Amino acid sequence: MLETIGVAEPDELAYRALLASPGCCVDELAKQLGRELDDVRATVERLEQLGLLTTAGDEPVRLLPTRPDVAIDALVAVRRAELDRVRAEARVMMSELRAQEQHRPENLVEVIVGQEAIAARFAQLLNGTQEQLLVLDRPPYASEIEKSDNRVRGLLREGVVVRGIYSPDSLDVPGGVDEAYSAADAGETSRVHPQVPMKLAVFDQTAALLPLSVDQLVDSALVVHPCALLDALIEMFTLLWDQAVPVVPTQIDGLDARLMTLLAAGFKDDAIARQLTLSSRTVGRRVAELMETLGARTRFQAGVHAQRRRLLEGA
Repeated sequence: MLETIGVAEPDELAYRALLASPGCCVDELAKQLGRELDDVRATVERLEQLGLLTTAGDEPVRLLPTRPDVAIDALVAVRRAELDRVRAEARVMMSELRAQEQHRPENLVEVIVGQEAIAARFAQLLNGTQEQLLVLDRPPYASEIEKSDNRVRGLLREGVVVRGIYSPDSLDVPGGVDEAYSAADAGETSRVHPQVPMKLAVFDQTAALLPLSVDQLVDSALVVHPCALLDALIEMFTLLWDQAVPVVPTQIDGLDARLMTLLAAGFKDDAIARQLTLSSRTVGRRVAELMETLGARTRFQAGVHAQRRRLLEGA
């Protein structure tokens, strides 16, 4: 697990053994691991250089593991700094690329083939995002959706702004409404729009990832780099955002909050009843009461009125 921060697997096993038996000597550690003494001495030296252990006493020298939260956080910080330097160097290299080379079609659009390759490229783009992630969310979903959601939660913890627009279909999948609210609770600024045209992710406004097919889960996708097409995709997101209704309400109770979100998404009574575990009759009565309260003639208009009257966050 620690290989990503520069700790080889044999060294990690030795570190874990020390965590279980702190204060043992090199001979004792070698016996625990079933390895040659010289080999373990080399491991101990590397772990000490990495800050994962300290030594105490004269003879025999006792090995004291550093607390994992302290030691590993320090190694992660070092690796992050190294990656930041690499990223900065990549920007320098791009500036050295001749302008006509930068704008050749093959340098503006990548075609990614295969679900594993798409997932890997998505993870790479996410890991490089430092300021803002824009997402249009709609089915179909790949099997890696839970892993992607966890990575997005990681960005939110690092202070990256995440803005997501959900389609009615994305809320209608099992657990879709709960997932939207969970993302909002984690810090995502979420909205719902009745007509989300495609699945899309825009990373720091410098790259966009989108599938080649809108309605089918296919094994190919596009990565768009800075050009007129990327500008158009960002503008499309902005226009949809202005038309969409915020997901998380503030001044109405939890049931009415979800009902209002589903109304704005264009859900019918039966679909709302299924999502909220209510009868269609109860939903119809509550919808009528809300529409009367808001002075709305249509369901979507109710969502818009609620937004204008600041019943929803982000209005």
